[in-house]
Amino acid sequence: MSEDETVDDPKSGSLMSHLFELRDRVLRMVISILVIFVCLFYWANDIYTYLAVPLTSHLPEGSSMIAIDVASPFLTPFKLVLMLSVFLSMPVILYQFWAFVAPG
Repeated sequence: MSEDETVDDPKSGSLMSHLFELRDRVLRMVISILVIFVCLFYWANDIYTYLAVPLTSHLPEGSSMIAIDVASPFLTPFKLVLMLSVFLSMPVILYQFWAFVAPG
């Protein structure tokens, strides 16, 4: 066999074939996170309010939560939905990781 045929063979174990497979699997992980994030972003404030209820119920009467940074009112629900989307896409992430690491 010539050298060109072994480079194109995905079972040959060349470095480039492994890097291409890794790139494809990481891209699938990121796409799954983004799809779930886009679906949940509409309800970001509702999810934040639902999770903040136990904290706000224990605050003293007449007090409220404050934002200590200018971007906090926007970034806190954004970060919450991002972490939730990573958590919800964990089966896809773990599968892609295992599919890359597993032999065969």
